Amino acid sequence: MERIFSGVQPSGIPTIGNYVGALKQFVDLQNEYETYYCVVNQHAITVPQNPAKLREQTRSLAALYLALGVDPNQATVFVQSDVPAHAQAAWMVECLTPLGQLERMTQYKDKVQKQQSVQAGLLTYPALMVADIILYQANLVPVGDDQTQHIELTRDFVDRFNRDFAPKGKEILTRPERYTPKSGGRIMSLQDPTSKMSKSDSNQKAFISLLDEPKQVTKKIKSAVTDSSGVISYDPEEKAGISNLLTIYQAFSGQTLASLVDQYANSGYGQFKADLAEVIISVLEPMQAKYQKLYQSSDLDDILRQGASQAKELANQTLADMEAAIGFSYKL
Repeated sequence: MERIFSGVQPSGIPTIGNYVGALKQFVDLQNEYETYYCVVNQHAITVPQNPAKLREQTRSLAALYLALGVDPNQATVFVQSDVPAHAQAAWMVECLTPLGQLERMTQYKDKVQKQQSVQAGLLTYPALMVADIILYQANLVPVGDDQTQHIELTRDFVDRFNRDFAPKGKEILTRPERYTPKSGGRIMSLQDPTSKMSKSDSNQKAFISLLDEPKQVTKKIKSAVTDSSGVISYDPEEKAGISNLLTIYQAFSGQTLASLVDQYANSGYGQFKADLAEVIISVLEPMQAKYQKLYQSSDLDDILRQGASQAKELANQTLADMEAAIGFSYKL
């Protein structure tokens, strides 16, 4: 069975965009692949963090994984910092990765332009991301368009490592492929449908959090930008707002875009938005109830402890193979 690794930073409550683009896929993928799902809290400290808030957000994200339907009996769910091999492997990746490759990373260049002072981790965190993937010998990695560079960096590293250190005719590390969701991979802002939905948006009306209350969901959907035509049709270029809402409706209802357009052919935006809000709420409410129970429970600690134990078994084996290949195993 092919193996999948995926990790999300605990940098705030995920939005419905994060759900459609990544988290919803976690549930589907666990039935088809051997899956490792990680809360990548070590990535979070490339920017200043409040320790108490980081602890809370790490636990919160892990609880959301499970509340959304990730089954710890099928998938390995764990926190990155609980598996020391991530940081150990990242050092080897850093030492074997040309500086120019890291400096060309789009996210690094963008953030450097916006910040007067940056930490070294902002430059080198892609090496940690490479380590995350290779430790689990992942065949596939679900990522969005903005992470394509990191997959290519991983593939380049695997090629170099296997070429320079693996015995002839053998491979130590698995070369991963990018996994792209079948549909609904990109949800746009409710207030600016030309921009991707983001939990860091200063406009609270622009996104729906997975923990938003029903009244908040309804209010945000009602205020979502559309156009003046009142005609419900899917045309991302000319009707970006209503097309984005149709994509959200499709993702939460399971209906096709064509069936939704037919269903609302004689309806205005008001009825469409009211129904869409109800569909979103019908998915979020039971998830939120399960989340609240998990977050306060010792069951979450047990699941993460067991997940870390399972993750260590595979990660430590890969780490040992890398260390032996590179010459760290010096005993005769």
